[in-house]
Amino acid sequence: MFEHVTYNDILERMMSRVSSKLDKREGSVIWDAHSPAALEIMSLYIELERVINESFGDTASREFLIKRCAERGITPYPASKAVCRGEFTPESIDVSGKRFNIGEINFIVTEKISDGVYKAECEQAGSAGNHYLGQLTPIDYVSGLQTAELTELLIPGEDEEDTEELRRRYFDSFEDKAFGGNVKDYITKTNAIAGVGQTKVTRVWNGDIRPAEMMPSDEVKAWYNGIKDTLSGGTKTWLDTVFRAAIEKKLTVGGTVLLTILGADFEEASPELIAKVQEKIDPEPYGGEGLGLAPIGHIVKVQSAEPVRVNIALKIAFEEGYSEKNLWENIENAVSEYLLELRKNWGENTASAVRISQIETRILAIKGVADIGGTRLNGAEKNLLLTSLQIPVSGGIEIEG
Repeated sequence: MFEHVTYNDILERMMSRVSSKLDKREGSVIWDAHSPAALEIMSLYIELERVINESFGDTASREFLIKRCAERGITPYPASKAVCRGEFTPESIDVSGKRFNIGEINFIVTEKISDGVYKAECEQAGSAGNHYLGQLTPIDYVSGLQTAELTELLIPGEDEEDTEELRRRYFDSFEDKAFGGNVKDYITKTNAIAGVGQTKVTRVWNGDIRPAEMMPSDEVKAWYNGIKDTLSGGTKTWLDTVFRAAIEKKLTVGGTVLLTILGADFEEASPELIAKVQEKIDPEPYGGEGLGLAPIGHIVKVQSAEPVRVNIALKIAFEEGYSEKNLWENIENAVSEYLLELRKNWGENTASAVRISQIETRILAIKGVADIGGTRLNGAEKNLLLTSLQIPVSGGIEIEG
């Protein structure tokens, strides 16, 4: 904005206001008095431009963007810690609270799942803990320990929210208002849970059930009256409650919400992550009572996006000096990166497709690949169409002769 205001311009303007009767040549008293002031004024222009840039969301640096976001009630998602499944032998051993090392990362055992199986949380926040599976080395002494191993990533860790993602959320807040259990509200609150990467919201997801079908017929009434006195305890209480709700026309398909999520690593959400989100949004023992983040009256079900395995078969002609053997890793990486890109955009698309043209283009870009043909996805020479709640995952690559 003030790029045109230079030291020479400022000094020239200042000197123009001094009488020509005085010596204004460089080195004169007048020039020496004005030159430092011109430098300081130029510095003020530089700082003024910085202040203006930091005042607007589209040009603010991270420090001042966070201040702008705070005015909208938005804060950066903090880094979270990865949680993995740890298996220890003998199964009778108790390793709760013990610390272990793998590579450059330390884990601490936090919770018992079953005999010999525990949850282990990475001590370092961020995505670094997502990439370590294998043999553990105990940091704390554990008497009788035979083996210790991380076998599965349960809840992926996340790095602190990227500046540009935060900036996008800031501008999105002016377009869609997150309020009172609307779609934007569910997406915002669910994505803020550590371990969640993306969320899709489906309203009245059980709308395939007609309320009329829930009304008991004469045959059902006769069955109920004949069996109710033979029941007791929780079974009788449940059946009485359901029958009374049906007969009084209190059963409805309204107020149901389906949350479909991906992990922060853009992979299928684990049962542990699903349970964590369910507990925070709408705890199952108290469904619809408003004891979670969901509004009163909303019955929320949380599930993972459905992974669809993509099996790729194709013919590849290699350039001289190259072969399937020395390019296999590059081919696998090209396909994996494409499928990951589709998963990263999953939350913003109503549906997606794995396209043969994209796969061929990315493999052709590999040095040493001359030509591709006969590409099939899951046995068919056509694009693989996915529903809005499905994600593509690699099912393997077969290079035909």
